[in-house]
Amino acid sequence: MVRPAKRAVTGAHYGLRDWLAQRVTAVLMGLYTGWLVMLVIFHQPTDYEAFRSLFAGQWMKIASFVFFASLCWHAWVGVRNILMDYVHPIAIRLTLQIACIVALFTYLVWFVVILWS
Repeated sequence: MVRPAKRAVTGAHYGLRDWLAQRVTAVLMGLYTGWLVMLVIFHQPTDYEAFRSLFAGQWMKIASFVFFASLCWHAWVGVRNILMDYVHPIAIRLTLQIACIVALFTYLVWFVVILWS
């Protein structure tokens, strides 16, 4: 009689949620990038003030924030998955994950300060 092999638990089983988060954030970033390219082509800013005026509207600031938040979330999911796959010592992996979270959150706050100042 052959016994079934025991399966080792190797991760937190984020699976579908990670897959969906990566796809949704990628679509949001792609739409924003396409929209921004079209704005630049249509308005053709020639100096700093003309380019800055593209980001002056509240709707553009909100769209830019959604883009950057999506970028941070997309990066976090990817980096977390890479760390879970390739960094096996738990203490090192946890340290790197915390460093990544702190860095991404700092970048997001910094982006908000720049955008709304």
